[in-house]
Amino acid sequence: MLAGMSVDYYTRLERGNLGGVSEGVLESVATALQLDDAERAHLFDLARTANAGVRPRAARRTQPAVRPSVRRVLDAMEGVPAFVVDGRLEIVAANALGEALYAPQFANPERPVNQARFAFLDPQARTFWANWDRAAWDTVAMLRTEAGRHPYDRALTDLIGELSTRSDAFRTLWARHDVKLHHVGAKTIVHPVVGPIELSFEVFGLPADDGLSILTYSAEPGSASEDALKLLASWAATQREHEPSASLETP
Repeated sequence: MLAGMSVDYYTRLERGNLGGVSEGVLESVATALQLDDAERAHLFDLARTANAGVRPRAARRTQPAVRPSVRRVLDAMEGVPAFVVDGRLEIVAANALGEALYAPQFANPERPVNQARFAFLDPQARTFWANWDRAAWDTVAMLRTEAGRHPYDRALTDLIGELSTRSDAFRTLWARHDVKLHHVGAKTIVHPVVGPIELSFEVFGLPADDGLSILTYSAEPGSASEDALKLLASWAATQREHEPSASLETP
């Protein structure tokens, strides 16, 4: 009633039959259901796919290279952990402090580092994220959002299939169909070298690089977390100078 449509028509939409639906109808549904920005965008992504006609063959999107100018920006952020990430949550590039902060993830020789695989398949993840349950939910919701944008990305489909097969926790969260836009927020990381670090994160899109964003972390000035971040930077520099492949040992 709120969306101004019949029960039969709305039932058809709920069953996923979005072929031919207009943007006006979608807006009415989104308003009636009080969808947030991520949910609204996801609804429109699903409708766009339904209206695309013949389904294309699943393709493996090649990972775009990081442009030299973007690489220079990362390296210039000496006091800020910074990463270039894609929609599949793969870390395409990182600066020195970023690699140090995510050291448990980079310890796995498989490249590119994938944050979803780490979250659900690496036992260290449950102690690395102070609130693993929240980090896990965020991870799945972001992948669900990406799947709505790129439903025929074979690499993404393969990743979701792998995680669904190997992780009960992932499979349970995936079935909830939650979505999220990952732009700003806070996380607490329990680092094996310097301990807990409370960090704020910001995500900056790279319009010239389809699907890539820069993820940065920062600590509150004058806080214990800022001190921990500085200590981590010092530790990382020492490791690079004397033992590039050293294991993580608390000094």
